Amino acid sequence: MAFTPLHDRVLVRRVQSEEKTKGGLIIPDNAKEKPAEGEIISTGEGARKDSGELIAPTVKAGDKVLFGKWSGTEVTIDGEELLIMKESDILGVIH
Repeated sequence: MAFTPLHDRVLVRRVQSEEKTKGGLIIPDNAKEKPAEGEIISTGEGARKDSGELIAPTVKAGDKVLFGKWSGTEVTIDGEELLIMKESDILGVIH
């Protein structure tokens, strides 16, 4: 992939949501919400303090993360729909 986010931004691939409920009901595509879970594809070099010192990102490529419902900007890179968001939009890392 020929894209690297700048500063404190990250590139995220959404994780596909479940096709069925826990009770076994199949969820039609038009009723599904976009998942708020994804995998970090790449990160920028980090933010900078007022002094110019670099603050390295907390997340790294491969991390599974949760983010807000309206977080990020949707982009298509190499035919794949991805999200670019600030690291601060990430709510947490899934272990």
